[in-house]
Amino acid sequence: MAAQGGVLFQEKVSRLLSRQNGKPALKPNRPLVLRDAVANRKLKKGEATCITEMSVMMSCWKQNNFVDGLCSSEMNAFYTCVNKAQAAMKNKSEQSSLQGGRLHPKQATALLRRYPNLRTEI
Repeated sequence: MAAQGGVLFQEKVSRLLSRQNGKPALKPNRPLVLRDAVANRKLKKGEATCITEMSVMMSCWKQNNFVDGLCSSEMNAFYTCVNKAQAAMKNKSEQSSLQGGRLHPKQATALLRRYPNLRTEI
């Protein structure tokens, strides 16, 4: 059924591009073929973490005229929170790469270059 739908779509596109009825309905400004590369966009970052620890640390700095020694406990709390968040993000990225889901754009481009698309128009 899906193959038939694809054939019907190709027939419709070729009919729209044909010059039987005078001018074609579609005038593509680029060839109607898929590229062998994917746009290299960065994946979305997660939400901000450790905001409360950072704000506590900054308020301590402001109260103590930016002396690090007086705010060592707040700094340690912030750094431990950052380390935990980085470990969680690393663990999450490893799990997502093992489970599948979306490919990284570089991986998709490598696969498309290994198995290129046909370069002929419909």
